[in-house]
Amino acid sequence: MANNSQFLHLKIITPKGVFLEDDVSELVAPGTEGDFGVQIGHTPFISSIRPGILKIYKNDKPELYSLMNGFVMVDVNKVRIFTEIIENPEDVDVKRAGRAKERAEKRLQEKKENTDLRRAETALKRAIARIQISEEGFH
Repeated sequence: MANNSQFLHLKIITPKGVFLEDDVSELVAPGTEGDFGVQIGHTPFISSIRPGILKIYKNDKPELYSLMNGFVMVDVNKVRIFTEIIENPEDVDVKRAGRAKERAEKRLQEKKENTDLRRAETALKRAIARIQISEEGFH
């Protein structure tokens, strides 16, 4: 890892430990208020993240990951992402993700009294992100 002001030092942490630690030029994360990008010299902030796609740029080439809930801390040229689950495109079972998407859509359409709509919406967002990173290609 270059200790260089041209890069952000990124560390992604899950309950299982450090998923990734590397220097990157930029990232785009799925915030709860909308996607946001971080580049070198970004103003420090903390934000919650929602299920979606994390794009990490190294040498202008994006790497895509499916990301679950969590939060991000941005400091001077350092970014820490704390998330429940993060997946590489090659780890996604697209058929399984497709079935999960269909189940979540069905739950949301039926709107039964005992259906946890928030959970169904989260499951749908996660399934869509998993399918999208698989379709957009491997890094």
